[in-house]
Amino acid sequence: MRLYLVQHGEARSEEEDPERSLTVRGEEETKKLSVATKRLNIRPSRIFHSGKKRAEQTAGIIAKALSLSAQFGQGLNPNDDVHPWVERISGEAEDIMIVGHLPFLEKLASLLVCGDEGAKAVLFRYSAIVCLEKKGSGRWAVDWVLKPDMV
Repeated sequence: MRLYLVQHGEARSEEEDPERSLTVRGEEETKKLSVATKRLNIRPSRIFHSGKKRAEQTAGIIAKALSLSAQFGQGLNPNDDVHPWVERISGEAEDIMIVGHLPFLEKLASLLVCGDEGAKAVLFRYSAIVCLEKKGSGRWAVDWVLKPDMV
């Protein structure tokens, strides 16, 4: 099983836009990345997002490129507890994608890979995909990272 973790695209400041929509750059980078996901045959069964505007927009762009739909996932806000998602992910048989925020994604990846949510095992970047792969032992490993400037 693979888990694709995506930090939302670059967003406007709260002063500029209280809903924090994606900037033009955030949209462009996410579109660039979404074209690569299709070309590389990245096929999650489902795409979850936090419901915040910037994550929903990012998930929507990627979902459209993959002919999927993105859905709201409870508990994916920046400071939410990652443990419920660790349990949920452990019950999944198919690949999934989570589009969210820091520090949530950073803590989730660190807990899965190192067993310590404070380890900061992965450096995230706007609109980038971090692919984690579940090993036979039930442990997770970073398989690859794809950043917009790589495609």
